[in-house]
Amino acid sequence: MRKLFFIVLFVCLGCVFVPLQAHAIEPLIKEIIITHNKENVILYARVINGFKTEMESAILAGAPTVFTVMVDVYQPRSFIWDKKINSYEIKRTIKYDNVKKTFSIFTNGDKTPVVFPDFESAQKAMADLSGITVVPLSKLIKGNTYYLQMKVKIDKVRLPLHMESVFVFVSFWDFETAWYKQNFSY
Repeated sequence: MRKLFFIVLFVCLGCVFVPLQAHAIEPLIKEIIITHNKENVILYARVINGFKTEMESAILAGAPTVFTVMVDVYQPRSFIWDKKINSYEIKRTIKYDNVKKTFSIFTNGDKTPVVFPDFESAQKAMADLSGITVVPLSKLIKGNTYYLQMKVKIDKVRLPLHMESVFVFVSFWDFETAWYKQNFSY
């Protein structure tokens, strides 16, 4: 009986004194819509919970952050592996200019960024995956079923002179969403 009392006491004290770990808010991809025009299959989606507090602080300090969107299109087959039709990757980089007080978003290394006056609108632009061309219709066969897999990875910031080892908070936001699968027909 005494042994049971100490076990219960130990468990209760452990629950009280062990710091509760905050549940990390995981990034999600929502509102996935796949459609097509006369030439291409087009993806619309939105990333939710893509910015952690540590990321926001580092972005406001001028550190660039990269969102990588990975999209694969497959044709399902019954007896062998599914056939990969197309693979596509988009890199979006957000960078804050402390002098101009503006946020610039570069897509796939474009030389001319899209500039936003405030952080909220820049965050929305980073999270908005609207109108992404994922595969030309010429690669698909009319009447067949396909599926698209996608995920978003938020890359670790690379600071000059390996300063990320000094600024420990930088390593906390190297995260990604799960793979999302969406079927579609053409």
